[in-house]
Amino acid sequence: MWEVKPTLIIALTLMAVAYASAAIALKRQPSTKQIAAYTAALLMLIGALSGPIDWLTRNRLFSAYIFQQMMLIFVVPPLILLGLPDWMVRPVMMNRMVEPVARFLTRPLVGFLSFAAVFTLIHYPPVCDRVCHVTQLYGWIRVVLLTAGMMLWWPLLSPLPEYPRMSYPMQIMYLFLLMIPMTAVAAPITLAESVLYMFYVSGPHPLGFTPMADQVLGGLIMWIGQGIYIMFVFTAIFARWSRTEDQEMPPINRAAPAPLHVLRGPSRHP
Repeated sequence: MWEVKPTLIIALTLMAVAYASAAIALKRQPSTKQIAAYTAALLMLIGALSGPIDWLTRNRLFSAYIFQQMMLIFVVPPLILLGLPDWMVRPVMMNRMVEPVARFLTRPLVGFLSFAAVFTLIHYPPVCDRVCHVTQLYGWIRVVLLTAGMMLWWPLLSPLPEYPRMSYPMQIMYLFLLMIPMTAVAAPITLAESVLYMFYVSGPHPLGFTPMADQVLGGLIMWIGQGIYIMFVFTAIFARWSRTEDQEMPPINRAAPAPLHVLRGPSRHP
């Protein structure tokens, strides 16, 4: 069950090396919390994409497939963003070739709609049966999910004041609206009177679940699980808001003022 594919090892190694190399090159060190968050993100990727969860997913356990998706959307992207210091991200995101595209992709509406479109499409039964579970494409589906998750969470957890986070009230509204596409996908799966995905009835089923019971469990993980998770995030936002003395903007949006010599420009000597 603990098969770890070489591509996953290579990808995680590159992520770890890039993080350490950036710190060395810029001669700065992330905080302990940032290192812990980034390390947790890598460990969560290992847990989601290898071992029992991935084995059950590939062996026709729909509920494991949905749980894996929830980890790639709701757990890993926030941890990655919390683990990235502003000084590490700034050289990339403020590059003149990257910035115009990055500005567009990190807009709240673009991130929200992109995630909603991807999440809805991959759960449309013909697409799920013919694309999501094809061995050659399955890895790319997870990359797409992780990318959509990063775009979704950026407006809430942007590490850069140049790419400001949404105000606290807008963050709450954003998460509330997120429950709409999630429920729109999860409810039909949970309440369906027959198995929607033929992939899960075309072979042996692990853990003794019937395909129908497995589908209902997967729908509940998506429907109720995401609702509980979002309520925890609501609570965290309210707590952070209360700690900032009722100011609506997150502290990270208030960038430190430029040094006096930068504001005045270079000194001139006679």
